[in-house]
Amino acid sequence: MPYVMVQITNTSASASPAPTRSVPTSADVARLAGVSRATVSYVLNNAGAVRISEPTRRRVREAARELGYVPHAAARSLRAGHSRTVLMPAPAFPVGPLYSQFINDLQGSLARLDYTVVQYGTVGLHDDEAARAWAELRPVAVLIPGSGLGPRGVEVLKRSGARAVVTLGPEPVEGAHALLMDHDVVGHSAGAHLFDRGRRRIGVVVPREPGLEAFSAPRLAGVRAALSGTDATVTELPLAHDEGAAARLAARWRELGLDAVFTYNDEYAMLLMRALQDEGVRIPEETAVVGADNLMLGRLLRPRLSTVHLELPAGRELAELVDRAVRDPAAAPEAHKVLGASVVRRESS
Repeated sequence: MPYVMVQITNTSASASPAPTRSVPTSADVARLAGVSRATVSYVLNNAGAVRISEPTRRRVREAARELGYVPHAAARSLRAGHSRTVLMPAPAFPVGPLYSQFINDLQGSLARLDYTVVQYGTVGLHDDEAARAWAELRPVAVLIPGSGLGPRGVEVLKRSGARAVVTLGPEPVEGAHALLMDHDVVGHSAGAHLFDRGRRRIGVVVPREPGLEAFSAPRLAGVRAALSGTDATVTELPLAHDEGAAARLAARWRELGLDAVFTYNDEYAMLLMRALQDEGVRIPEETAVVGADNLMLGRLLRPRLSTVHLELPAGRELAELVDRAVRDPAAAPEAHKVLGASVVRRESS
């Protein structure tokens, strides 16, 4: 269960209590702006049904900033009949720059629609147990990365008042909206590219780090599917994200007889390329290397790294899906395939 750390400072009996400052209210904002409390409420809650001039809106917002006033979330939830909190369980897998950028874009887009995004740590919680913990916070919507939530968990969330449950993973979950991210397309793109470049003995890095199986397994399967029925072979290469592990793999590279490698992502590509070069393996002459995620650092390597560019949905599109679902919770769940992939060829392949 989550916990809150509270720091308590002891003071002597003779210490004077700190002076208290009154909390600014909407009435204070109304007086300063020269408008009614209703107008303050309409402006600060972004009510679209009431037409208010832009100069008035500006005056109300400036008054609120000057006084340090913010709307009371609980009171606003009572008026609306639901909260404006969107809960995002923290992913149980290591996140890289690409995923972080996607989440930041999504959070900004939801904020512009007047939702508050809260990330929730779920260490030690799984399936329905996790759903019950999320439900305690009474979010209006829950966005769940990866897999693990079942139909019962979706029902728990909806009974607690969640109007929208959206999963981001390879398979839809009954009762939830689904953004389908099947990573086999990433491996398929890499495998097809290497085959077209004349490579026939292809290794595929499979990270040993826990939590990445949901991505690495379909990427490996995608490479196998791209090369099915050809004369090419696929060799699975378990690898920890560690310099020592990469050096040990590179030391037996020529023994493996591989002429190409898809490294799961760009970070593993950087790790393995350095180790291969230390062993004197020439890239791409002896071994072609392809990563994934199209990180800027890949362009700074020498040779420059070929990679698979992932086409993720815009944060605005997902935010609009959440907003539609919140406004119409009885609507049938939507399912959208949102992950595309294309190879960016550079010097390493």
